[in-house]
Amino acid sequence: MAGALDNIRIVLVGTLYTGNVGSACRAMANMGIRHLTLAAPNLQNGWDEAEKFAVHATDILKNRVETATFEEAVADCVAVVGTTARGGLYRQHVKPPRECAAELLKLAADGPVAIVFGREDKGLTNEEIAQCTHLLRIPVDEGYTSINLAQAVLIACYELFTAAGTYVPPHEKASPAPQAQKMQLMKNWAEMLEKIGFCESVQRDHFMQGFHRVFSRGVYTKDDAALLLGVARQAIWTASHTS
Repeated sequence: MAGALDNIRIVLVGTLYTGNVGSACRAMANMGIRHLTLAAPNLQNGWDEAEKFAVHATDILKNRVETATFEEAVADCVAVVGTTARGGLYRQHVKPPRECAAELLKLAADGPVAIVFGREDKGLTNEEIAQCTHLLRIPVDEGYTSINLAQAVLIACYELFTAAGTYVPPHEKASPAPQAQKMQLMKNWAEMLEKIGFCESVQRDHFMQGFHRVFSRGVYTKDDAALLLGVARQAIWTASHTS
């Protein structure tokens, strides 16, 4: 579904501030979404601020499409996805972006899908909401439901990008250590502890129980950290007194 991202269109309706437009461009670029339409923009400032906030996504800003109406911006879309923070009788079928991202990408395989964001001060009107085929609401704490426009764009684009499966997380290049190698490590470690004077031979098995735990799960507790710090201090002392 990675190719479907090219059919995602971010539509900003009645946008007031070019800085938000530029920040939205940057958010889109982060998530591999390149198509921006401004529907009936009501901009209160110049484009210098937009270019500053777009950073390295100025190509999206320069290639934006501007339309006189909301209807014109979405006329060719196979799905129109409105975003809303408000409730109401006709907004009860909202879904979080994560829940419907895969469905939207499937629709985008057949044609443009508009993800629509309303005005900074009052969002989308009821008339605009009525023209949407889907509604999204980003889950937030009920104490403060208003989200900055560009941040909302970033969250929606992130969920689409993640659902598209284009991101491959980094992984360890080396294969897992076999048990025989781990046991050899334990043997050599025990020998080293005695040679630096960290413990006597009669204490070795006791201390090695702790090191088995650390090497199997990592440094997790204060006791784990103290054990390794003790080895480091003893090694430093030994090195300084034998040179």
